Amino acid sequence: MEGAAGGNPLSMLLPFVLIFAVFYFIVIMPAKKQQKKKDAMIAALKKGDRIVTSGGIHGTVATVEDQSLLLKVAENTKIRISKSAVAGLVGSDGTATEG
Repeated sequence: MEGAAGGNPLSMLLPFVLIFAVFYFIVIMPAKKQQKKKDAMIAALKKGDRIVTSGGIHGTVATVEDQSLLLKVAENTKIRISKSAVAGLVGSDGTATEG
């Protein structure tokens, strides 16, 4: 009866390790990959690129700065946005492609 109360500590830890491994491969790894792809897209932005922001504003990049962009949204209308607000590039057909 004493043996049943104890147990191998390794066998008690194994389910937690397996749960973490599954969680890592299903959630964390794909999220990191997607974030790297978005960071590369933002770093490659240049004047003339058509983008959409996370708030849904469509425009053309007028100026690229260190932490922000000057976005032309209409004739004689420009706004400054943070680079982190960029959701993706706008394709030639007008649809947003997520970065």
